[in-house]
Amino acid sequence: MKLRDLFVLPGNKTFPNRWFVVLGAVLVQLSLGAIYAWSVFTPALTKAGWSKLDTQIVFSIGLASFAIVMVWAGRRIAVWGPRKLAASGGLVLGLGYLLAGLLGGTNFWALALCIGVVGGAGIGLGYVVPIAVAMRWFPDKKGMITGIAVAGFGFGAMGWVKLADSWGHLIPSIGLANTFIVYGIAFAVLVLIGSLWMVFPPGGWLPQGWTPPPKAQASAGRDFTPQDMLKTYQFYLIFLTFAVGASAGLMAVGLMKLYPMEALQANGLSLAEASAVAGTAMAVFFSLANGIGRIAWGAISDRIGRRTAILVMSATQGAIFLAFTQMAGHEATLYLGAALIGFNFGGNFALFPTITADTFGTNSVGQNYPYVFLSYGVGGIAGPLLGGALGDLGNFPLAFTICGVACLVGAVMIFFVKPAKGPV
Repeated sequence: MKLRDLFVLPGNKTFPNRWFVVLGAVLVQLSLGAIYAWSVFTPALTKAGWSKLDTQIVFSIGLASFAIVMVWAGRRIAVWGPRKLAASGGLVLGLGYLLAGLLGGTNFWALALCIGVVGGAGIGLGYVVPIAVAMRWFPDKKGMITGIAVAGFGFGAMGWVKLADSWGHLIPSIGLANTFIVYGIAFAVLVLIGSLWMVFPPGGWLPQGWTPPPKAQASAGRDFTPQDMLKTYQFYLIFLTFAVGASAGLMAVGLMKLYPMEALQANGLSLAEASAVAGTAMAVFFSLANGIGRIAWGAISDRIGRRTAILVMSATQGAIFLAFTQMAGHEATLYLGAALIGFNFGGNFALFPTITADTFGTNSVGQNYPYVFLSYGVGGIAGPLLGGALGDLGNFPLAFTICGVACLVGAVMIFFVKPAKGPV
């Protein structure tokens, strides 16, 4: 085998080997997952005078910007092409963090604009690209490969948190502002490299030796436009189920260090000990399980179906959130709870793109999924603000209880999603 054969399909010198598409997707998502590392910055910001609610406002702005811009990006992917769109996202994301550092790193309005609005927009530009590209290259492994494609988003949080804290000691050694600058440069470089493999396969391409199953053949050509999709009840049930799951998970992302620190100190740990344990819960257990959950739930859904997988995931997430108020104050149970929440939360990002593709068409998922993903923006506002507000009132447990009940409601809603009829 020649070296060039690793990079191109047999007989094709233009398109990459499809497994290099996966590599590119993971590199892109590693950087886009920076938003999940936000909790590592919050202790330094609270020391600088920020309230807990202030820290969650910036996080929510970033999530909302991410979701809103992703709708626009979905429309541009066919015009710009996936490679250009992904590269643009990396440059915008990197610019946001770079500017945040250059403007001092602790000014609320500077971070709200640079990391929230600009950084979130960069993530929104790039996020849909690896999903849309990977599904086209892997129609035979749609759930699993979507999980792998977005796993970098979850794994990235662990790396960026640890580099800023206990592994790289960036915040203690070079300060918050310089950490933002270093991250901005790193994000842009990684996305630019990954974007090299972000190309669609030739029209009509199928994996060698694979024939679409009868069900997939029957649904071929039934791609919904966003306008057609928005007329279906399935869209709204999927949207609401994702919204409550996102609210719960994103609240946990923002509070997985602050809440356990308080609970652990209430049970006798020192501030330093509580900070270390809570940091490990977020950076290792939650983040690692978040990435694994994306792959695992995607593979599970290939076997049991998307609707059943989402139902089981939402129901178990609800039960774990209800139990977490008793788990957060003890090291062993905190690690278990963080891992389970991260595992289920990660599954959202493999299951909702694929149920969108299954319900409304694979070829149009790049245009349709951003509308479903707006629910993530809703969750990004509701969950973190709920957690921050109740945290300032000294009632983190109530926030987790509310989100737990919401996830159980989501499991009920997804049960009623049936196959959509083709667009008229």
